[in-house]
Amino acid sequence: MSHQELNNIQLDVLKEIGNIGAGNAATSLSQLLNRSVQMTVPVVNIVSFDEMMEEVGGSDDMKAAVFVRVDGDVPGSMFFIIAPEEADLFIQMMLDSPSASLESHDEMAASAFLELGNILTGSYLRALSDFTQLEVIQSVPTVAIDMVGAMLTQGLIEISTETDQAIMIETVLHDIEGLEREMTGHFFLLPNPTSYETIFKSLGVQSND
Repeated sequence: MSHQELNNIQLDVLKEIGNIGAGNAATSLSQLLNRSVQMTVPVVNIVSFDEMMEEVGGSDDMKAAVFVRVDGDVPGSMFFIIAPEEADLFIQMMLDSPSASLESHDEMAASAFLELGNILTGSYLRALSDFTQLEVIQSVPTVAIDMVGAMLTQGLIEISTETDQAIMIETVLHDIEGLEREMTGHFFLLPNPTSYETIFKSLGVQSND
């Protein structure tokens, strides 16, 4: 499938789904961390695999990621990618442990990040399901900390994807109670080629054909 250009209406729909997902995720994270969290979605776009790597710092950059398979009416896969030090900040808040770190191969830290990723990916996929009224089934997530190129390549091999593009949802977490800095993560939803058509058809949004 060639790199697909979406029209403004389609991008607006994807951004609205992203915003709903961010609202869901902020609520769930606030409950999990027992502190207020805000999330916004400044950018939603369609990107190629090379652009995916560029968006998160290049193929040699170390990142933490959660990967889930998506089944149901819109099969595909989803990555949530964040800097390891920012993943550690979440883990430390979740575990109330200032020394917890993914890079130390701490099982508790990995489990906490898995829970975080499960909540975040689940929030976006639930928004997609609610918005489109399509069945979206999320697999049990897996966690990795590795160079972006190796991580994405392995994930793509696992799903044997037929497409060369992803829906990118840039997400900024801010106004986190007790934390002065913002954090930026990226979701990449990689629908199978037919899933784009299914999503937009369910919403009555015309393609560019």
